[in-house]
Amino acid sequence: MPEETGRRGRQGFASMDAARQREIASKGGSSVPPEKRPFARNHELAARAGRKGGQTAQSRQRQS
Repeated sequence: MPEETGRRGRQGFASMDAARQREIASKGGSSVPPEKRPFARNHELAARAGRKGGQTAQSRQRQS
């Protein structure tokens, strides 16, 4: 039986060449129609969500 080292080979996105990764990454979110992207239309909504996420992250750091 082969010895298991606990490491895994490159799989999925990591196994693709850099050009293919860039091609896929450049499409980021284009499959979602604009009306379903509220942050793209409402920057204040995006800013509030960012602040809320930052507050959550800070409170988790204090608990540790």
